[in-house]
Amino acid sequence: MRKKSKLQAASLEGDADEIEAAFYDALQRGDIDKLMACWADEDEIICIHPGGPRVVGATAIRATFEAMFADGGAVRAWPERVRKTVCMGSCVHNVLERVEVLTPQGPTNAWVIATNVYHRTAQGWRLVAHHASPGTTSEIQEVSNAPAVLH
Repeated sequence: MRKKSKLQAASLEGDADEIEAAFYDALQRGDIDKLMACWADEDEIICIHPGGPRVVGATAIRATFEAMFADGGAVRAWPERVRKTVCMGSCVHNVLERVEVLTPQGPTNAWVIATNVYHRTAQGWRLVAHHASPGTTSEIQEVSNAPAVLH
């Protein structure tokens, strides 16, 4: 039986948007307990960091974020543009993230595309998958067949 932190066992109210906001806030603060409270209590939750392997399960996912947060670090990532698909008990967010990275020349922005999948669980909406692409320093353009002007 897995031991849960008090925050993970607590109910987070709200919708997928609020869980996503809590997830990015926890990334920026380096708050592992708050970050893990956003995840579903399922064995098959997955996380793929840019260029990394598929990480399965809460223990493995927690370890990857703990490594990122080591020595007081945090991930400076902001969701800039979000496309959403909502269907009853599931919600998929495709997110253009602006990530601040440190280079030898100083801080610069990189752009990452992430897909966050949320399910409505007994504890409320929770993250079941986070998949982030490798970043680029040039802003990612969006290709769409949606009209540029709505009437």
